[in-house]
Amino acid sequence: MDPDLPYCGPAPDPHAWVTAWNLDPVLIGCLGVLALGGMWQLRAQPAPRRRAFGVAMFAAVLAFVSPLCAMSVALFSARTLHHLVVIAVLAPALALAFPLRRSPQVLAVLAVSAALWLWHLPVVYSAAWDNAAVYWALQLALIVPGWAFWSTVLGQGAGRVAGAVGLVSLVGQMGMLGALLTFAPRAFYVEHLAHAPRFGVSALQDQQLAGLIMWVPGMVPLAVLAAIMTWQALGQAPEQTLGQGGRRA
Repeated sequence: MDPDLPYCGPAPDPHAWVTAWNLDPVLIGCLGVLALGGMWQLRAQPAPRRRAFGVAMFAAVLAFVSPLCAMSVALFSARTLHHLVVIAVLAPALALAFPLRRSPQVLAVLAVSAALWLWHLPVVYSAAWDNAAVYWALQLALIVPGWAFWSTVLGQGAGRVAGAVGLVSLVGQMGMLGALLTFAPRAFYVEHLAHAPRFGVSALQDQQLAGLIMWVPGMVPLAVLAAIMTWQALGQAPEQTLGQGGRRA
């Protein structure tokens, strides 16, 4: 990769962005090793875990190899979509395939929230833009705590109410960030000032679109999942009470 360019390369041409794949040999090699190692580890595991790992690998390719990676250089809204793929697809799929045991939910929520806010600080964003090591450090700061967070939410031993509370906390962070991006009077990220107009939007409009993406495809599915988990918990409570009463009788 050119050290003078962002990790995902130059902003693609608006008429040829579908061909802007990231073919970094180091990345491709690492993903290949991870795919083979994961399939080997799961060879005797139930099919749902193997399918979840397949989804995780697909999400990794979508985020870091597909044209979405290059588009995140041109548009901040694409960067937001990239983050949603990592947090809402890659991380939960990893948690289903390889659940992390004994992950403190509070710490996981705090770590994911901190990573989200760090990514949206202009000075940190610029550092990730200029330095591939910072870029990958911030990506791992999303992936690893997200993996731990979803392991607690989706784990069979996790309480549904606790999982719903964790999801609501994450939704709240995304809501605040979405509001800041949507209603800000100016564009925060100078890196996109020259690129966004090539795609027919100003940098401010691109930033506002990023906020809407964080709200609708980002927050809504997580809020629905939190509501379902809460509903299930409320439905199980009477059954557990009756079961305890029956045993006492």
